[in-house]
Amino acid sequence: MHTRALLLAAVSLVVGAGLAPAQQGAPRSPSAERFDIIIRDGRVLDGSGNPWVLADVGIRGDRIVAIGNLGAATATTVLDAKGRYVTPGFIDTHSHAGSTLANPEMGAAGQLLAQGLTTVFINPDGGGATNLAEQRTRLTERGVGVNVAMMIPHGSVRGAVIGSDDRAPTADEMRRMEEMVRKGFTDGAFALSSGPFYAPGSFAKTDELVALAKVAAGYGAPYQSHIRDESDYTIGLLAAVEEVITVAREANTRGVVTHIKALGPNVWGFSAAIVERIDRAREQGVEVFADQYPYEASSTSLAAALVPRWAQAGGRDAFLARVADPAQRARIVTEMSDNLARRGGAARIQFASYGPDRSLDGQTLAQVSAARNADAVATALALLEKGDASIVSFNMNDADIERLMRQPWTMTSSDGNLTRLGAGVPHPRGNGAFPRKIRKYVVEQGTVGLADAIRSMTSLPASVYRMEDRGVLRPGAYADVVVFDLDRVHDKATYENPHQVAEGMVHVVVNGRVAWKDGQITPERHGRVLARGASGAELSGRRR
Repeated sequence: MHTRALLLAAVSLVVGAGLAPAQQGAPRSPSAERFDIIIRDGRVLDGSGNPWVLADVGIRGDRIVAIGNLGAATATTVLDAKGRYVTPGFIDTHSHAGSTLANPEMGAAGQLLAQGLTTVFINPDGGGATNLAEQRTRLTERGVGVNVAMMIPHGSVRGAVIGSDDRAPTADEMRRMEEMVRKGFTDGAFALSSGPFYAPGSFAKTDELVALAKVAAGYGAPYQSHIRDESDYTIGLLAAVEEVITVAREANTRGVVTHIKALGPNVWGFSAAIVERIDRAREQGVEVFADQYPYEASSTSLAAALVPRWAQAGGRDAFLARVADPAQRARIVTEMSDNLARRGGAARIQFASYGPDRSLDGQTLAQVSAARNADAVATALALLEKGDASIVSFNMNDADIERLMRQPWTMTSSDGNLTRLGAGVPHPRGNGAFPRKIRKYVVEQGTVGLADAIRSMTSLPASVYRMEDRGVLRPGAYADVVVFDLDRVHDKATYENPHQVAEGMVHVVVNGRVAWKDGQITPERHGRVLARGASGAELSGRRR
């Protein structure tokens, strides 16, 4: 309770002057004030975790200007919210939609709006663009349907300076990486992302991560990490969580364990120890948070899941040369066998997308190897020699998911792609993460309450990433607003048929404009590529 009290106090700094309770049946204001949009008679959850109150929401320009009884007021657009919930727009702290949003055909982001998302964080896991100014230009050329917050990715920075070598940086290389990270923040990055599980980020030691996180700290920005080990591949799950705590402590910034999980049978049940370590760090004054997607399966590449990192050093050509050497191949096969066991075996690996042979999409590694009358690891290695594959990996259990979800420091994320409908058999989280949390873990199972779930999607990420005037419903905040029908909220996407758009989001307002109305996307794109300045405050869209 002590940790939760501290967190709620911190969030109150972002929420500011909260929404005064509106009493059902209270007399309407005689004011004839005019708004651009009025959302009428909704059950308003302001994002703070408080219970809902009955109120209207008045919007003018890109801001909320009034919340309460606005009965005599008029508006150009009136959205009916009677019997529905009105909340801040959802914030996805870990999204792989960046490259697709830059595609003119996909930038409208209808699949994201259908989940209630109004802001996504891109360049996670230490991967993605290093030139954020160019990325901003690509995203804004045709417009985007949701707000985009960029992160500067450590792995890509390391790759640009050092390549895929497994070694420490020289002093000059370290200086160049620091300069690239600094440039990312001057170009508006909201965080430093890392993925020391993946090559080449895996070749970095903790001191390198601390040094670059200190650059982030100078801009008031956090360090978000796909931790070095979510299972027992290398240093182990708990040591990897401790590494994030160490980076946050030594860099004097906030640390985020992104898509937090206990991956594979060898570490099922470790969620209790994770919670204990994060709570202890917070009691010691270290700001540590997490985000989580509400699924029992993860998704990554086949190489990342099975191939040892030493075999990937030097890039693809070096990997193929090692595979061609009998002694090294034998070692690779042995370690791949161990890694497959960590993930629960070949039946738990489903192909999402394999470029060289799309007929494999949707099949499991067990099915493919059986059809070839071959060993699962031999099959995987043969596939990898022709090209990598995207996979869905069923490797978590419900008890860990629920324990981690209940923590007051856990935000909601998707880790999802924005995939063209019908392309491959991707993880369903790209189309369903946020509605799934509401439907399965709030309505059906009661793992968390609705107000707390909404807080994990709105004001908590806004607080952690210092998003000024977002993630809350109050006068003066940006008008990113969702109206949903709780009885209809449903993630239709499944592992077998992931190309199904979520249901239940009735209206979505992005920066004061209606982007999703009556369950349908509107023609215009109202998102912005957000930016942060040296103070850590958001710059984009600020009043002049």
